[in-house]
Amino acid sequence: MGRCDSEEGQLPAPVKPPDGGWGWIVLLGCFVITGFSYAFPKAVSVYFKELMKDFHVGYSDTAWISSIMLAMLYGTGPVCSIMVNQFGCRPVMLIGGLLASAGMILASFTTNIIELYLTAGVLTGLGMALNFQPSLIMLGTYFDKRRPLANGLAAAGSPVFLSSLSPLGQVLLEKFGWRGGFLIMGGLLLNCCTCGAVMRPLDLGMKRKMGKAQDKYEAKEMLPIGGKSEEGISTTDGTKKCKKAKKKPKKGKKLLDFSIFSNRGFIIYTISKFILVLGLFVPPILLVNYAKDTGVPDTEAAFLLSIIGFIDIFARPACGMVAGLKWVRPHVAYLFSFSMLFNGLTDICSARASNYTGLVIFCVFFGISYGMVGALQFEVLMAIVGSQKFSSAIGLVLLIEAFAVLIGPPSAGRLVDALKNYEVIFYLAGSEVVLSALFLGVASYCCLNRGKKEPLPENHPSAGGGSDTEEAESDVQEAEEHSSNNHQLAHSTDNAVVVANEEANHVAEEQRGEGGGCPAGDGEVLARDGCNADQMVERDSF
Repeated sequence: MGRCDSEEGQLPAPVKPPDGGWGWIVLLGCFVITGFSYAFPKAVSVYFKELMKDFHVGYSDTAWISSIMLAMLYGTGPVCSIMVNQFGCRPVMLIGGLLASAGMILASFTTNIIELYLTAGVLTGLGMALNFQPSLIMLGTYFDKRRPLANGLAAAGSPVFLSSLSPLGQVLLEKFGWRGGFLIMGGLLLNCCTCGAVMRPLDLGMKRKMGKAQDKYEAKEMLPIGGKSEEGISTTDGTKKCKKAKKKPKKGKKLLDFSIFSNRGFIIYTISKFILVLGLFVPPILLVNYAKDTGVPDTEAAFLLSIIGFIDIFARPACGMVAGLKWVRPHVAYLFSFSMLFNGLTDICSARASNYTGLVIFCVFFGISYGMVGALQFEVLMAIVGSQKFSSAIGLVLLIEAFAVLIGPPSAGRLVDALKNYEVIFYLAGSEVVLSALFLGVASYCCLNRGKKEPLPENHPSAGGGSDTEEAESDVQEAEEHSSNNHQLAHSTDNAVVVANEEANHVAEEQRGEGGGCPAGDGEVLARDGCNADQMVERDSF
């Protein structure tokens, strides 16, 4: 047997996610990155009142700052996917941390709203995008069975940072002004570089284990297995085949995999997320200004975002734990649809809140529903496309969502300027979120369930919460069975020859014992073997 087959069977390519270990450090880094990426565009809204006074602009103009940040976070998704596939997660995140910090530092020296768009919007948004997407990819690499819980804990970074950055921004605004606040915020964003430094590739950690396995195999192959020339020839032929196989150039990895558009679940998810983003970010972005216009003091208005963040802190990990249950994980898409429906109905029911108590109640329910959406959105995408295609899938999804981000908050700001009424904005945003929830639930039930009724091949991944580790383990088991079968085949051929010789000798002895006939040959030899003279005469006569 050649060495090539054994190597394929005993040294499998897939790397099993550790579901712990260094993955908890990666989870902590993803927690910080997620907090900055999602909370920062909302926390910047604390400075909008001062920016409107200094630059003499309206609500829609200042809302563009947050919209551009989110648009860069989403719109540069394919660029991030290509850079990650080409250079890896760690270098991309280090560059992103530097760009995010530089954008806010330069924004503190701007003199008009356009310069703010380019610095705080484009540059900072691009830097956060180069941190956000690679961190999610690394999280999916290190976790598989505990992935829903890991996604929930990482998503909790958004409310934690929102509840802290909003009051911090208000304090910085009162003591240092918006310019000093932007400068200090830029220094805080340098922590993204630290988070990028801990994103160690999983392959590096597994190389030593693979090397030990290879050494054991080589030691096993060096043991004497027999002196047969045929076996030696077969092994040399096998080694030659292995060398020829190694000389073949490896196919380059796709920078962006567009084959995911053939997945119906991915298309349904993308359409629903586009509709969702149109109204999801509108209430938290306009909430502070709405409270200030109703007569709420500035400090208490900023505290409303902290209430959303505080509730969101507990909602996301709790929802992640629920999504990880065995009877819930296969139906996680429907749980995601329910969370969106809950969020949309909260916006609609709270549209007439006109005092501080009503706004606090709205923030409590909005924090619960918003946390559920944040904890499940990327878990559903990972369950649909798998971890191997997740880097390309998230880039394309974020690109499509970028158009919705550019449409939603700015359009809401223009309606506020034109109507001077926030009630219509909350009704519109809630209706969009409800529509996305209904589309995801109905389309998943009608389209995907019909596909499940058709017989699927054995190696087809499950639509809801399939485990990549189980697939990798099955591949390894098949490779080991294949190699063991080859070993057994080599031994069985030797045993067959021995058994055939023994059976032939046994038949010859039986024939001799019965005396029913002796093979033709020399008479003397036959007489010695037990044939009498009469039998010899009869054979000679014939």
